Amino acid sequence: MPTISMFYGIIIRMYYAPGEHPPPHFHVYFAEHKAIVDIRTCEISDGTLPGKQTKLVLAWAELHQDELKADWELVMNGEEPFKIQPLQ
Repeated sequence: MPTISMFYGIIIRMYYAPGEHPPPHFHVYFAEHKAIVDIRTCEISDGTLPGKQTKLVLAWAELHQDELKADWELVMNGEEPFKIQPLQ
């Protein structure tokens, strides 16, 4: 699963495999925490993150929602997603 962005100890990844289950989403890892974020709603759909990291990830997702949607299309075609600028 390629890493598409990293910031403040947070790792953002997206599987690239046709048939990855909908809805469009990405995976977030921070220390021992894991979460899945729905790209359409920019909300956590599974798992948990600490409060501060949740705010950072969701703000990043809103800023890069179009890029995340484009990456989702790539992964649905079995192609590697592009890297996305980290939150600064």
